[in-house]
Amino acid sequence: MNPPAKTSAPASATSNPDKSARLLKEYDCDTIHFAGSDNASYERHLIFDNVIDPAVASDRERFEALAHAVRDVLARRWVRTEETYARKNPKRVYYLSMEFLIGRSLANNVTNLLLHPLVQPAVGQKNLDWLALLEQEPDAGLGNGGLGRLAACFLDSMATMELPAMGYGLRYEYGIFKQTIKDGWQEEQPDNWLRRTDPWEVARPEEQVRVNLNCAFRMDAGNLHAIPGQCSNLIGVPYDRPIIGYGGKTINTLRLWAAASAHYFDFQKFSSGDFVGALAEMLAAESLTRVLYPDDSTARGKALRFVQEYFLVACSLADLVRRFRKTNSDWSKLPDHVAIQLNDTHPSMAVPELMRILLDEAKLGWDEAWNIARRTLAYTNHTLLPEALEKWPVVWFERLLPRHLELIYEINRRLLDDVRSKFPGDEGRVERISLVEETDGRKIRMANLAIVGSHSTNGVAAIHSGLLRTMTVRDLAEMFPERFNNKTNGVTPRRWLLLSNPPLAKIITDAIGEGWITDLGQLRKLKPLAGDKQFQDAFLSAKREAKAQFAAWLKTATGQLIDPDSIFDCQIKRIHEYKRQLLNALRVVVLYNWLRANPGIKMTPRTFFFAGKAAPAYHLAKVIIKFINNLAGTIDGDPAVRGKIQVVFLPEYDVTLAERLIPASDVSNQISTAGYEASGTSNMKFMMNGALTLGTRDGATIEMAEEAGEENFFMFGLTAQQVTDSGGWYNPHWHYENEPETRAALDLIFSDHFSRNERGVFNDLRGALLTHGDHYMHLADLKSYLEADQKLVELYANQGAWARKAILNMASSGKFSSDRTIAEYATEIWDAKPCPVT
Repeated sequence: MNPPAKTSAPASATSNPDKSARLLKEYDCDTIHFAGSDNASYERHLIFDNVIDPAVASDRERFEALAHAVRDVLARRWVRTEETYARKNPKRVYYLSMEFLIGRSLANNVTNLLLHPLVQPAVGQKNLDWLALLEQEPDAGLGNGGLGRLAACFLDSMATMELPAMGYGLRYEYGIFKQTIKDGWQEEQPDNWLRRTDPWEVARPEEQVRVNLNCAFRMDAGNLHAIPGQCSNLIGVPYDRPIIGYGGKTINTLRLWAAASAHYFDFQKFSSGDFVGALAEMLAAESLTRVLYPDDSTARGKALRFVQEYFLVACSLADLVRRFRKTNSDWSKLPDHVAIQLNDTHPSMAVPELMRILLDEAKLGWDEAWNIARRTLAYTNHTLLPEALEKWPVVWFERLLPRHLELIYEINRRLLDDVRSKFPGDEGRVERISLVEETDGRKIRMANLAIVGSHSTNGVAAIHSGLLRTMTVRDLAEMFPERFNNKTNGVTPRRWLLLSNPPLAKIITDAIGEGWITDLGQLRKLKPLAGDKQFQDAFLSAKREAKAQFAAWLKTATGQLIDPDSIFDCQIKRIHEYKRQLLNALRVVVLYNWLRANPGIKMTPRTFFFAGKAAPAYHLAKVIIKFINNLAGTIDGDPAVRGKIQVVFLPEYDVTLAERLIPASDVSNQISTAGYEASGTSNMKFMMNGALTLGTRDGATIEMAEEAGEENFFMFGLTAQQVTDSGGWYNPHWHYENEPETRAALDLIFSDHFSRNERGVFNDLRGALLTHGDHYMHLADLKSYLEADQKLVELYANQGAWARKAILNMASSGKFSSDRTIAEYATEIWDAKPCPVT
């Protein structure tokens, strides 16, 4: 995508030259300059890294040079951070996650280092196009959605709060996929985000880890096959990325593991002419971290994901144990110096892996090892969907990890003895709690393993944590009630307000000072200004500026034209039935029908934005994307509604797109079926950027409405309890037969009005909504959704009243900072304290 109009300097809400100068003096590198002399860091990197005349450098080469210049500034503090941790030996937090959706780093690192006063002159003096430089950096392909973005926010907060912490993940060569749209359908393309050198990462081959598997691999007719019983090993090569706390005082590390082979080249096979076979071991190893979440619709895809998860756990635990043993000889002290947080079920193999280390390497007895492991490990659950609670076939453990299976069986034997002792005669409970599921092929229940093997299990919103305890894992919660707690998610205000929305950040800082950047609770000071006409005007002006900027970017990037004076109505998240993008589309169809029946009506124009990816094997989600795109095309081609409503599907949803669209949004749709969304985090980003929520009582949206007052939200639909209670008798045909607007919308869809040249292409929607029972209750909530939507439109007509509610939302968003969430983890789960860098 091409950047919008050229700009010569990065925008900042808090460009404080004195603060930056003090910071550089602390770094002992105040002589480093970005521009202004022949020895400037920026030009030095252009010449010595790329061997090129700065006058003819490409935008990509300029980006790399500027990024390396920024890295020069942070390098000393990064080293000093590690030196401080080694010297003070504090308790360290290790955050294990299969995803870290960190987005682009240049602007974020400049912001957190307070380097704007230095970067601005460099950009201006060299006549650089700042936005063009930013466009040269791809979004790091390390995550898919909310899980990975949450992990990235948490790392930012831990560094800002000076907590000694480290993230562990995998260095995927390709992200999940690049999404393109062809004839309305999603198509997946490789996301080769590492095609060019990443200026932020530092390879650490000297700290590589060997991972043993009870399996080898061979190449046969171009296919890779596993050979059970023949041991092999993989090499985990670490790559480190800096995680900069705001102000640049602490720079923690995100360590990503790339897979390699110990013996990558078989010279004998190559000499005999078997050129592919000579590289089989290397191909097998490197394939492990090739792609984020391989297609799990096949057994091979699932097996690769299984090995990915073990590889992450094995490398990370070996590394953190090495760090612990540098300064600690007593294994019993491990829980006093190490806290391991498992981000969802993916790293659950940390339980048997840590037990293996303590039993086989440390030679501890079972009871002591189990006590140490359980006190060290903690688990975060992110879902109530049964299919998302991973279960791995026992046969895979038998073939690849037999020792781990032995340990799981022993953990399970002792667990079930305790269950029978506490609940005598309740064999149903025993079966439900067991780590081994015996039906439909024996499987290991990874969520159960994580709960049993840790001292803490937390949900990520109050409603989610309650449903987790009372429904999803009720038997385990009754067995270990003291282990369950809630930690409502949060997002970092540095990236999601300060960096992504400079116009709004500026009026906030002008009104209440800079303290909100590291203490979002200070936004409550804005509440008295919600009714102030001058501040309302400033807020509306900032919103209009963000909308105009987004419209300009979209025109340049895609050629699409949108009206910045229309209501920006957004739903951006992974495409899934329970998130109900289809319900949103039905709302648009009803509005479309109404406008066709009332062509002379006067109304504020509306632009409905959708964005999100569907899993490659999720057919219905792809059909929903197709429907949204066909709906957009039909509306664009209908003169009766053109200029009044517009639908835009934005492909390739990522962090950068969210940073552009969320500040510009007026309306945030958070419309999941109640009881299905664990928390949500886009809802929080929209709220702190002054969008009003149109949503169900689900996830963290409930708590957001409590903070701001439900009268300042547009809530609708069934509650989680009502959804559960109606499961046995709900009939979507009732709504079709008794609600005229619902019937008219569905009839229009099923008449192929939106697919005139593709007859029957949306038959699957009929199946989902009517034939198969509307599992996610779209039709049950449609009428309520439309009523709430009408109230929203009526309020928008009164801009002063709209601004008042939006400001109150923004002022009430302090609870949803990831700083607050991490403070709760640190005090209530990890017992970790700040360790200032000295």
